[in-house]
Amino acid sequence: MINKLAKTLNKVGINGFLLGLFAAIFLAWLFPFAGSNQSPVPWKPIINVGIGLVFFLYGVKLDPAQLKVGLKNWKLHVLIQLTTFVVFPLIVLAIVPYLSWIDEDFRLGITYLSVLPSTVSASVVMVSIANGNIPGAIFNASISSLLGVVITPFWMGFLVDSTDVQMDFLPTLGELSIKVLLPVIVGIFLHSWLFPKIEKHLSALKYIDQTVIMIIVFTSFAQSFSQDVFSPYKSSVLLEIGATMLALFFLVWLVIEILCRLLRFSWEDRVTALFCGSKKSLVQGVVIGKVIFPDPATLGLVLLPLMLYHIQQLIAGSIIASRFSKKI
Repeated sequence: MINKLAKTLNKVGINGFLLGLFAAIFLAWLFPFAGSNQSPVPWKPIINVGIGLVFFLYGVKLDPAQLKVGLKNWKLHVLIQLTTFVVFPLIVLAIVPYLSWIDEDFRLGITYLSVLPSTVSASVVMVSIANGNIPGAIFNASISSLLGVVITPFWMGFLVDSTDVQMDFLPTLGELSIKVLLPVIVGIFLHSWLFPKIEKHLSALKYIDQTVIMIIVFTSFAQSFSQDVFSPYKSSVLLEIGATMLALFFLVWLVIEILCRLLRFSWEDRVTALFCGSKKSLVQGVVIGKVIFPDPATLGLVLLPLMLYHIQQLIAGSIIASRFSKKI
């Protein structure tokens, strides 16, 4: 049982990558100057190039034919996208004022988490394990990532008016279009030519995006530690945020389950809606957050709830997917 669960967790990314994220935060705590704005290392251009490469490769891996197959089931697509970008944010907006045990700085991170797109790889893998609608998962997870470039900054432009964060929607959208959409579009255009050449190296290429994410996490937390941003908070805060994120995951899961039953979805579509609609992308969250929250110290605070949600959505989702796989 333990070995089977370990293999399942490994498939969705609970392995060296998560250990690397913890290592990045630990190194940022040990050597805050090395990743801060005062560091002699040119982190900003390195990160910008890395982000472009990550999303270019993402575009190369997108198969237009698979996306066309997924177009037919429009009810499933509408439910997942509405859940991701409307229902999830509205749930968080409704409960955040009552999270009195969560500091306001971290509430901003929870709000930001709620408007992010779904994660691609984990959603598709879990849907596959649970015997769901795989073409539908690929279509919705991919479309969600592209829509997030527009919808996430739009939501934040509307939501951060009451915070100290200032964000102009159009400049932010323009920057994200250059850093994210343009590389993806170029990658999709080159898919038929380039994908056959890199297909056998896909397992190795995943280390590129993981490295970029770890660098962003390292520099963000290093700046936070260098400015003593976390010093006012007790260690118990981490447990409180973690427990809240786990409860949020199951609350969203329950809402999606109810909607699927009301719409009389088949088992396959229900599984797909549950896994795609409840996931949030750490990759997109870090990249978009880098633009919306240019101050690395602020970004460190904002990313903490997302990282805790990411870890728990993988663990809880993997356990559920494993159980679902036994039902058919």
